[in-house]
Amino acid sequence: MSEERVWLVTGASRGIGLAVARRVANAGERVALLARGDAVHALADELGGNCLACQADVSKADDVRAAIASIISHWGRLDVVVNNAGAHRGGKLSRLQEDDWQTVLDTNLTGAMSVCKAASEHLTEAGAIVNIGAVVGFRGFPGDAAYESSKAGLAGLTRALSIELAPRGVTVNLVIPGLVLTDMTSALSEKALESMRAKIPLGRYGEPEEIAEVVEWVARSRYMTGAFIPADGGLMSSFGIVG
Repeated sequence: MSEERVWLVTGASRGIGLAVARRVANAGERVALLARGDAVHALADELGGNCLACQADVSKADDVRAAIASIISHWGRLDVVVNNAGAHRGGKLSRLQEDDWQTVLDTNLTGAMSVCKAASEHLTEAGAIVNIGAVVGFRGFPGDAAYESSKAGLAGLTRALSIELAPRGVTVNLVIPGLVLTDMTSALSEKALESMRAKIPLGRYGEPEEIAEVVEWVARSRYMTGAFIPADGGLMSSFGIVG
């Protein structure tokens, strides 16, 4: 198989998704950047000729199918899918709006399923799906029911698809970032961030590039599937969580 694999990274316009796309492009491989905003076109141009912009919303199945079709039309193959697109809406049960609940589930869980479904028929032998989970998918936090439920569901989806796609040689794994400072965490107060940082055994936040390094390694691993891989500075261990 050619070393120049074709990657699809969702939520690729910022944070962990952009770090993954940048790392892949810098390694000389081909990457399709999928994001909702039109800034994805400029980012693809910035990253170079091995990049393709796919402006799409993962919560819309038609958008997803069109994006996959454009990748196949452009490069004729698809080797790696990174499901990173995410939405976060908080609020304790009494204040949680149904629209917010649905937005989070549609993006984080149903969106990931739609991407896997549309991509699976095109994934090459020795292909890979890497889903991006979260520590909160394994540990409860008050006021985070929607996001936690979506990430717990993504863990279940990972396990099911790892078995379903194994006969084709396609691996499906879950990378679990800890607290990484991105646009999604920017709404948290300094007090909340410091409280969480204090629980991290390594004593610091993660960097998007550190998560990207793990994602790339997981996508290249051939005898690992259905695995949950924390990249969290030891946070899950400090909570006594075993994936």
